[in-house]
Amino acid sequence: MAYHVCSTATPSSLFLSHSLSSSRNLRLSNSDIHSFNLSFPTLESRVSLQINQETQSPHVPKIENPQNPDGNSKSYIWVNPSSPRASQLRKKSYDSRYASLVKVAESLNSDALNQSDVIHILKGLGDTILEQDAVVVLNNMVNPENALLSLDYFQHRFKPKREVILYNVTLKVFRKCKDLERAEKLFDEMLERGIKPDNVTFSTLISCARMCYLPDKAVEWFEKMPSFGCNPDDVTYSAMIDAYGRAGNVDKAFSLYDRARTQKWRIDPVTFATLIKIHGQSGNYDGCLNVYEEMKAIGAKPNMVIYNTLLDAMGRAKRPWQAKKIYREMISKGFSPNWVTYASLLRAFGRARYGDDAFNVYKEMKEKGMELNVILYNTLLSMCADVGYTDQAVEIFEEMKSSVTWKPDSWTFSSMITIYSCSGKVSEAEATLNEMVEAGFQPNIFILTSLIQCYGKAKRTDDVVRTFNQLLELGITPDERFCGCLLNVMTQTPQHELSKLIDCIERGNEKLGYVVRFLVEKQDSSENFRKEASELFNSVGSDVKKAYCNCLIDLCVNLDLLQRAAELLELGLALDIYTDIQSRSPTQWSLYLKGLSLGAALTALHVWINDLSRSLESGEELPPLLGINTGHGKHKYSDKGLATVFEAHLKEVNAPFHEAPDKVGWFLTTKVAVTSWLESRSSPELVAA
Repeated sequence: MAYHVCSTATPSSLFLSHSLSSSRNLRLSNSDIHSFNLSFPTLESRVSLQINQETQSPHVPKIENPQNPDGNSKSYIWVNPSSPRASQLRKKSYDSRYASLVKVAESLNSDALNQSDVIHILKGLGDTILEQDAVVVLNNMVNPENALLSLDYFQHRFKPKREVILYNVTLKVFRKCKDLERAEKLFDEMLERGIKPDNVTFSTLISCARMCYLPDKAVEWFEKMPSFGCNPDDVTYSAMIDAYGRAGNVDKAFSLYDRARTQKWRIDPVTFATLIKIHGQSGNYDGCLNVYEEMKAIGAKPNMVIYNTLLDAMGRAKRPWQAKKIYREMISKGFSPNWVTYASLLRAFGRARYGDDAFNVYKEMKEKGMELNVILYNTLLSMCADVGYTDQAVEIFEEMKSSVTWKPDSWTFSSMITIYSCSGKVSEAEATLNEMVEAGFQPNIFILTSLIQCYGKAKRTDDVVRTFNQLLELGITPDERFCGCLLNVMTQTPQHELSKLIDCIERGNEKLGYVVRFLVEKQDSSENFRKEASELFNSVGSDVKKAYCNCLIDLCVNLDLLQRAAELLELGLALDIYTDIQSRSPTQWSLYLKGLSLGAALTALHVWINDLSRSLESGEELPPLLGINTGHGKHKYSDKGLATVFEAHLKEVNAPFHEAPDKVGWFLTTKVAVTSWLESRSSPELVAA
């Protein structure tokens, strides 16, 4: 016969069962999802106790109920929580016993205990130890050595009805300590003793592997379950989405996720973070946001891991505007940014060249006493190099050198040399190179490329040649970008010194050297030139084709080879190196010059003007409006942009194009004005820049 004593201060009652006969239904936690019924509520406002006389603890008295003489039913006796009887029942309940067992577990967690000490403490439990007592003690332990000694002690004191439960709570101790090796050994011991593992055994091992950052092991244990007759539940399946994702089996992870959405499994935030990370690593950044929205749709609340993972993904995607949005949402939910948050924002803004936003994050980190690491310092310096923040870069560089923890590495020095080189600060670039060598770093191809650019700007051709020879002495093979830099230097070199650089270019890229020599020596064969130039462009990577073509056209303009410049522009259009330069509509014809070098832009302008002249001569109707779009940007290391130079050139040739006040970077004219100007031109010859 079982009776229940219930005392409550509220209309509702809470009943707490401690019947050992129901222990077969108890489960261990898997990432604190499955729970062996070991959480005992406080009795300050409510008291509930369920006693089964068959397995009644010797520490709790039996209660007779005359209204149930058959012994087959359960009754509840309400007790006023303020009465002395309620206080007495609290002391006699298993809750009081539980508190003492927790203290025993806490004493067993000491690292200073030996085997005799452990046995001595456990003997204090008395001669009559219930299986439930052993479970409570083991469940509250965190010392793996003493947990094994305690398990052995309990196994010799009584015969458990379900010994697997004792093993499961011991496995849980190993999980707390992230000790998968001991957990696996204990599993082998279970099998040797003929004890069949259950779902809780596997879920504990799987979660232990996850906590140890061993996803492959988690997958291994998960895939063993069917061979022991265990069927994973939805919580285990959800955990495996994370494990498969971390182990690299993306298809399996998303297959389980699709199933989770259909069957509405509970998915923990760690798993959502893994799904977002998988999408981010594969470049599916919209997928990252979709998972985030699905998470919110089912009522799951994002945590800091989710927000930081999303911020990192948006940084990789170069979507700083979305990083800002996610960050604002995170703050609105009451989360405080941590170091990982700031680092993710700094990388996001740095990669996207959002200079002001990046420096705001940097300043906030400094105000909060957070120190940057080398990677974040280099991210900032790389951004400074790309956007032309010379003064800010020098400040960061000096701060980094004064840091006790972090010192500049080769990438740091490379960024600073690039910044000085692009600014034309030769002495600073050379001093930084010397400082780099003294720090034990050898210059690489990126640094030598920057130095060549620096010497080219300063018209120090001999130093360019010397640096090229230094590259070869270091055993470095010139790559396409290095040769492109040499070609760019040629566009800034006086004609009488060009011969010094031709030899360097020929040794770096034979095809490029042939085309350059053809131009400098002003050879006549147009057919041969087009063939060699075409072979050159087809032999180099797509990332350098436009740069090569721009520089070659600039060189032609400098050498007054305007026809060759036009041929190169035509070839560039034919090979799709340049696209969408011209557009025509019934109301406007336009020329788009953004992305072209000055020489290429001027060549495209004069080719377009000649096309307009031919259209006019053939009787073709011009549109009401004509426009030239130069873009509104300026060079990052100069106050001048293409628009500024073009405005002066248009005035020089008396072209009736005027900068539009409401459309930055646009120069517009009307049909009447351009027709009058074209007709007044004495010759459609190309005009020298």
